[in-house]
Amino acid sequence: MSVKSSKKTILVTGGAGFIGSHLCERLAQDSKNQVLSLDNYFSGKKENHVPGVQYGEGHTKDISKHVRVKPDVIYHLGEYSRVRQSLQEPEVVWDLNIDGTLGVLEFWRKHGCKLIYAGSSTKFTPERPDGVMGRDLAPYTWAKAANSELVRNYARWYGLPYVNVYFYNVYGPREITDAYGAVIGIFKQRFKEGQPLQVASPGTQMRCFTHISDIVDGIILAAKQGEGDGYGIGADDCYSLLEVARMFGGARIMLPQTKSTRSSATVDVAQMRALGWEPKEKLADYIYAITHAKKQ
Repeated sequence: MSVKSSKKTILVTGGAGFIGSHLCERLAQDSKNQVLSLDNYFSGKKENHVPGVQYGEGHTKDISKHVRVKPDVIYHLGEYSRVRQSLQEPEVVWDLNIDGTLGVLEFWRKHGCKLIYAGSSTKFTPERPDGVMGRDLAPYTWAKAANSELVRNYARWYGLPYVNVYFYNVYGPREITDAYGAVIGIFKQRFKEGQPLQVASPGTQMRCFTHISDIVDGIILAAKQGEGDGYGIGADDCYSLLEVARMFGGARIMLPQTKSTRSSATVDVAQMRALGWEPKEKLADYIYAITHAKKQ
């Protein structure tokens, strides 16, 4: 994948995924941008392709083989991204999130451009009563926490510009609805199928849910004006899992806790708000539109 252009060259890893496709779509709307996507389609989908983006298929650990152009900016979103599922396949997490991200960081070091890394907000989860920290909940959380620290160190070691952003429970169009999906996407799918919503016990776990459009606003703003670590992008819409299930309505089934169950996460968006970012969308409105459409 190579491009010769006077435009600003932007590379998005995971550009065919849920968040990545929305980011690509927004970036491609600017005629000054040439947007490239590299995705291995582990969870990304070709039906998420959007006009104006050049798509390449491949593993991020081989990024130098697939991307033959020097980008001006790299948005690294192309990682494994599910907490509970990662307990079943740690080797996949290591391949995609450790080996893959090291490839991206070496590519970044070679080209000296700005990197925006999508970290995981789970590392900010308060310590559980059993002493387990958020970063140690599962292979995924550990790898993501380690990678955000590695990005910070690469920047210091090699004098590279970067921003670490952290998403809080993203929802919206194109969200994943299978085992690799998040709670809103899974609830939405089961609601549409007329199936009971499955809620992990005890159900009082609090989450702050952020619409994809607000996430994309935050990522792009942080890329333009931010520098360094700690850019949390999260809305004020905080609900327990049971409260969310009740918004959808219908039957519910309580499931046992898992080793990765966490009660809440500390949402720190101070650095994003200092840049002028404010969330605009509300979870209640999104769920109402889904449940209302069901009744039409």
